[in-house]
Amino acid sequence: METTGHLGRVHRDGEIIVHQGELGDCMYVILEGRVEVLRDQGARTVRLAVLSGGEVFGEMALFEREPRCATVRALGEARVLTVDKRGFLRRVHEDPSLAFRILQMMSHRIREMNAELAQLKLGESVPC
Repeated sequence: METTGHLGRVHRDGEIIVHQGELGDCMYVILEGRVEVLRDQGARTVRLAVLSGGEVFGEMALFEREPRCATVRALGEARVLTVDKRGFLRRVHEDPSLAFRILQMMSHRIREMNAELAQLKLGESVPC
């Protein structure tokens, strides 16, 4: 059960924030605590990442209205702020550097995924 806080919502330990496969139309900013990003792969669940305060998830939903790629659940208590497309665009208009920071974060994640993919394909550590 989530509760409303001063800013954002507090999710209890183990609470699902987004479900893999659901349509998304917003992103989330972790204000406090940690969350884990999980992806169901057939009969098993793979942990893709653990994110903490200041990080974002679900940002792809602002650009593409596609099903969520992963499930995100709270690790311990986590306060999370929901940002819809309209709110995001308003904030970017007020502070254009926000768009750069989001792109920088997405670029970093893509670089990490490319390195992991190369490692899986080649069986060795390959810097990007």
